[in-house]
Amino acid sequence: MVTDRAPTAIDEPGWNWLRVKHVTGFPRQARDGYFPEHGVTRPAATTEADLPPVGAEAASLPADPETVRDADRLALETTYLSGKWLVERPPETVDGLWEAVVEDVAAERFWDAKVTTAAGREAFGEAEHAVLVFTPNYFDREDVERVRRRLRGVHGVTEPIRYRPDAYTLDGVHEERLGELAESGASRFRV
Repeated sequence: MVTDRAPTAIDEPGWNWLRVKHVTGFPRQARDGYFPEHGVTRPAATTEADLPPVGAEAASLPADPETVRDADRLALETTYLSGKWLVERPPETVDGLWEAVVEDVAAERFWDAKVTTAAGREAFGEAEHAVLVFTPNYFDREDVERVRRRLRGVHGVTEPIRYRPDAYTLDGVHEERLGELAESGASRFRV
């Protein structure tokens, strides 16, 4: 699938993100096949028993284990369980990665994705583009890891990347409860 315009070609002020739905035409909710294809529990069907462990990675988390566990409970309460891997790419290589990611979303190998445009990179004062590859339920560590492995093995993402649950970015709504997890550099998994 070839995109009409590459992220590096979109320089209109205010158009900071290019989302898969801008390319494929279908919204995130339409990809119901992703859940049974990858054995992922839908957020609405997730329970406290599905809370991800706070184990060995706790030492590298930006908050104490109890704050992390509380953030997980907040995500469960709000059923806001999606999250994303952040891959940073220079303008010279982002268009190729983006096209491959779009193909993976269209084939339901990835659930959703978005990328900063040239305008967004400039507006955010970043040297590189951000490619965000989403999973629908970060409690499903197997799916989160499957997506990471594909980014590494198929798409050549060899540099360190981080995974950030969307609940950490609730626009300050729960900032007091999230504490350090609300900071932009916070992530749940780093590899």
